[in-house]
Amino acid sequence: MKLFNAALASAAVLFSTAIVAAPDAAAQNSEVVVIDQARIMRDSAGGQDIIRKVGQIETTIQSELTPEANALQQQGESLEARTANMSMEAIGADEALRTEVEAYAQRAQQFNRNRQIAGAELQATERAAWARFYQALEPVLEQVVTETGANVMLDASQAVWSSESVDVTQSVITKIDAAMPTVEVTRQTLTAEQRQRFLQQQQQQQQ
Repeated sequence: MKLFNAALASAAVLFSTAIVAAPDAAAQNSEVVVIDQARIMRDSAGGQDIIRKVGQIETTIQSELTPEANALQQQGESLEARTANMSMEAIGADEALRTEVEAYAQRAQQFNRNRQIAGAELQATERAAWARFYQALEPVLEQVVTETGANVMLDASQAVWSSESVDVTQSVITKIDAAMPTVEVTRQTLTAEQRQRFLQQQQQQQQ
């Protein structure tokens, strides 16, 4: 991601809830299978579809923000050149210039808020898409558990060591590709209330 750190950390947290275990498993006699959740997200058709579509939405958001970003850069460079040899007192004494500087500061602050909100909306878009993916994934995991006769399914990151013979990642990918080769990705927008709450949280974190 270019403008935003819309990483998949939150998606991975949601994914972990889909990992299943048979309810009557006896630990001392359990049959364990292992999946690589990162590979499923990266290599499955649905996962690749999400990544591609979210990337397209991010590009759209960037194109929406770019004109204002460029305008602010130009205005900022102009003001910097005009005030380079002026003291703060001199700038303050020039009413027209002072008003322009204050307006620029407010405009830049609003752009920063808009950029933060856009980032939050992109992350919400990504989370919603992965949630759809996980909903389809859960019965696939249950099917693999049933087919293998396993009592426990672990993510590879949870295992200190595992044999390739217990890795069922490819089976999961094959089945989820058949069940959900594409995923609906809808751009999410925050309501006015959600935007206000988000900005308040951002402000509190900066204090």
